[in-house]
Amino acid sequence: MDPQEYQQLEQQMTPPTPYFKNVLKAFFVGGIICTIGQAITYLYVIFFNFTEQTAGNATVATMVFIAMILTGLGLYRKLGQFSGAGSAVPVTGFGNAVISAAIEGRTEGFVLGVGSNMFKLAGSVILFGVASAFFVALIKLILVSVGVLEW
Repeated sequence: MDPQEYQQLEQQMTPPTPYFKNVLKAFFVGGIICTIGQAITYLYVIFFNFTEQTAGNATVATMVFIAMILTGLGLYRKLGQFSGAGSAVPVTGFGNAVISAAIEGRTEGFVLGVGSNMFKLAGSVILFGVASAFFVALIKLILVSVGVLEW
């Protein structure tokens, strides 16, 4: 069997991907996660006297913490299997990435296992987030110093 015949056979045997169904599931699960985040923001504003601007940091920390707990309990994996990118794209996906890598390395001990594996996947996100924030701040500083922008 040559490679071309194999590809034709593979196309015949592979079921079609339900793109529309996958997009809908990701959209709704991602929307539910964002709605929960908005509810947490309102709770911080109403009960803890945060402002709209300062409640964002606490909300992000809370959402990441909730995702870490759900990952530890094995529930976030099921959510990810159902929704795909709907659970990976929001900030909760970051908490899931950190804890799932740490759980994988727990058999190797705390330092070499958990500590080194924890930021394997999330480390690049942190690095590029900090680097891009630095360059954006540098560009803003330059634009303010030449008078194009105001603080």
